[in-house]
Amino acid sequence: MAVAIVTGASKGLGRALAEGLARAGWDLVLDARTAPVLEESARRVRAHGTRMVAVPGDVTDAAHRAELVAAARGLGGVDLLVHNASALGAEPLVRLAELPVAGLRTALEVNTVAALGLVQEALPLLRASAVGAVVAVSSDAAAEPYETWGGYGASKAALDHLAAVLAVEEPGLRVWAVDPGDMATDLYAAAVPEDVSGRPSPETVAPAFLRLVAERPPSGRYTAATLLESERERETESEKEKEGEEA
Repeated sequence: MAVAIVTGASKGLGRALAEGLARAGWDLVLDARTAPVLEESARRVRAHGTRMVAVPGDVTDAAHRAELVAAARGLGGVDLLVHNASALGAEPLVRLAELPVAGLRTALEVNTVAALGLVQEALPLLRASAVGAVVAVSSDAAAEPYETWGGYGASKAALDHLAAVLAVEEPGLRVWAVDPGDMATDLYAAAVPEDVSGRPSPETVAPAFLRLVAERPPSGRYTAATLLESERERETESEKEKEGEEA
């Protein structure tokens, strides 16, 4: 059975991805900082009958990253690594003139440095897998200069570049940086608490990531919106072909 490590899996997109992978038959190692909340995710994942190990801890801690990989090794290896854990750097977000340098360091440590550290820890097992893949959860703030998103966006832009270089250096792996777009998550609420506009739930975005994992397109940067739209177009074409055959 294929094994995935998913960081930041206690809620939001991480939890939605963990449940989707479990439904698809993946065994899982889940990470988050808050043990009780992570256990709730673990309970929901176990309901799908998959093998699962929940490992609470901080991804910026090298010992914790080693523990995650050791847990995956115990399940059979690492076939997929999803770096979803994220930090804003300031809550709520502020302009660069007010951004604490310590906050920027935190965003870089969680969003970028920890991602590379976990890849390095898991790389021997990823290389040994016939389907080794890495998903780096990016952001549109990595590509667009949104006011107040500078620190967070810079950390995600750095993550995108690491993913692109990793794909070149490790051609035997699939490496995807994925921009999930706007979502109704605690992270977004903390970033912009005054924004109460409706946003898609993570459960509606997760299928884009699952499509990547299932279809294994070339390494690169993808947006969930494009993946979901192309899937809808394909389903529409399939329905038209079916209707034509029945006519």
